[in-house]
Amino acid sequence: VDKSLKKAILKALSEHDETADIIYDKHGNPEPNPDLRDYENVPLNKDVHEYFEREVKPHLPDAWIDEKKTKVGYEISFTKYFYKYKPLRSLEEIRKDILALEKETEGLLQEVLK
Repeated sequence: VDKSLKKAILKALSEHDETADIIYDKHGNPEPNPDLRDYENVPLNKDVHEYFEREVKPHLPDAWIDEKKTKVGYEISFTKYFYKYKPLRSLEEIRKDILALEKETEGLLQEVLK
């Protein structure tokens, strides 16, 4: 049985137990639970490890950083910098458009039915 099929069978036939012992791989590292995986956006001017100790560890003492999956980047909020407010159309304008479309559709239906 290949590894992915074995994992699928185990996942389907088992359930998570908060009181169970931690499972370790052959190198002695704790096996991660993919259902509990999360990520943090750390400001570029902050040290990742200091941030982790200060903001994450107090709430999740068993958490760790998977250095193989750490990414450095920058998030730009395009909405924040480039959004231009356009006022919404009034309800009266929308109502008129709906009524006009309704009349147009009614005419088209009459042509189809003839």
